[in-house]
Amino acid sequence: MSTTIEKILTEKAPAPIGPYSQAILVDGKFLYTAGQIPLDPTNGKLIEGDIKEQTRQIIKNLEAILIAGGASFASVIKTTVFLKDMNEFAAMNEVYAEFFGAASPARSTVEVARLPRDVHIEIEVVAVVEK
Repeated sequence: MSTTIEKILTEKAPAPIGPYSQAILVDGKFLYTAGQIPLDPTNGKLIEGDIKEQTRQIIKNLEAILIAGGASFASVIKTTVFLKDMNEFAAMNEVYAEFFGAASPARSTVEVARLPRDVHIEIEVVAVVEK
């Protein structure tokens, strides 16, 4: 039994800035996204603003990747949130709930010492493909 692996790439989310894919689709069933940081996909620049604005941009980027891979927020089964400061959890969670509240996927949230480009937040997701 062989496993099929398909790279997912959409121009509606930031292009990878290293040797990785925006997402990987495994056996046409499970979509694993790379961690997303608050980049504007039109110019590759970081979104300025508070944790709410940054979280909202990340989730928009994730939505574009999910759609490109045949999934949606409703099909997300697991998220991982990396925060530079756990004191920003409540504000992040408020925006997160706007998009994932009804689906209520499993989630891990961890505080980390440093993230790429010194951002304050990064989010990755795993979804079941709806195709």
